[in-house]
Amino acid sequence: MSGSDRQPPAGHVQLDSRPILPTTDGNENITEVDAFNIRQSHDLEEKYKMGHQRRGVALIFNHEYFYWKLKLLDRRGTRADRDNLNRTLTDLGFEVRIFDDLKAEDVKKRIEEASREDHSNADCFVCVFLSHGEDDHIYAYDTEIKIQTMTDMFRGDKCQSLVGKPKIFIIQACRGDKHDDAVIAHDAPDNSSESPVNETEVDAAGVYTLPAGADFIMCYSVAPGYYSHREIFNGSWYIQDLCETLRKHGSSGEFTELLTVVNRKVSYRRVGMSKDINAIGKKQIPSFVSMLTKKLYFHPKSN
Repeated sequence: MSGSDRQPPAGHVQLDSRPILPTTDGNENITEVDAFNIRQSHDLEEKYKMGHQRRGVALIFNHEYFYWKLKLLDRRGTRADRDNLNRTLTDLGFEVRIFDDLKAEDVKKRIEEASREDHSNADCFVCVFLSHGEDDHIYAYDTEIKIQTMTDMFRGDKCQSLVGKPKIFIIQACRGDKHDDAVIAHDAPDNSSESPVNETEVDAAGVYTLPAGADFIMCYSVAPGYYSHREIFNGSWYIQDLCETLRKHGSSGEFTELLTVVNRKVSYRRVGMSKDINAIGKKQIPSFVSMLTKKLYFHPKSN
């Protein structure tokens, strides 16, 4: 029997669409995997362990004012977001640290300090950024910062005490320069809750990047390519609805399911008053990208 007629033993794996190269020792060129030959159990209800001594640290970087050379508008209403998040995350048990209008080097310093802390007795970590954005950057007071610069500091090789624990990044900023048009849904409720005197603004250009690695979740205020809206008195649509949902259901609901509820809440909104006439009547839909590997709950901690 020729070499081309021989069949590999059952169970051997070959590459698709590639020729099998000859070997010098006469053995078959097979593909194997570097893993134990055991069957893994995948429990659909497996949850992150949230019984550590502390809930964890939550950093809030709030940016309202910017260096004049950047030509970025002040972000009126962002203090409402900051205070709303502070109350909500504190109620969930987080140690909240607020930083207003920091320069880029100071932002990086604070994030690096947090990544070097010992999180062994903490459940998880949260980082919130409220600012303008563009492409794969977020703006600090004086210049831009790559989002990946922030997330990379919490990868497993940089922050071992958070390995296997949820790392939650919440980004309130635009992700493009398009307005999302309204369409009619046949089963949509009539919703017109916006205040007639609460003018709506947008948060500049785009945000785009994702961290590599498990147990991260990126929570964006808007889908890629679109404006994110912020009311000058009540704060951004996304942070308003996120905080309301977490206050009502954060101690009992699964986090990604709650983010889906937030998506729905924001999608019901529309721009009422705005200096940008092109924004009137426009819509917004948030998005999240999850690399979580288990279900995430913030059940109250026992005293």
